[in-house]
Amino acid sequence: MSVPVALDRLREAIADTDRAPYLVTVSEDGRPHTVAVTFGWQGDQLELSIGNRSLANARARALVTLLWPPVDRTGSSLIVDAAVTGAEGNGSGDNVLTVKPTRAVLHRPAAEPSGNACSADCEPLRD
Repeated sequence: MSVPVALDRLREAIADTDRAPYLVTVSEDGRPHTVAVTFGWQGDQLELSIGNRSLANARARALVTLLWPPVDRTGSSLIVDAAVTGAEGNGSGDNVLTVKPTRAVLHRPAAEPSGNACSADCEPLRD
């Protein structure tokens, strides 16, 4: 079952950071490919300027993740899972990936290891 992402809350969380997001795609051999990207909103979707490898990965495997690192060491990372809705470009610097957020969470690790996998501070951004 899909949990709707609260887009207003997601927009606020993105606006609260001064960091560029990292796009995580999956390569042909199953390894993650992570790169910093620039982005903008196009309606309720995000448009990302991407390189050739990210474009090829996203065309072949249409689920991606965006990660905004925390502004400081004790802050929360913003993690957004998304589905690719468009992958355009011919490899000459014009590559654009359009994604629809499907899940978003503000995540902060626990202050100390507790042995409990659920001890992190997580806040899903959903309705």
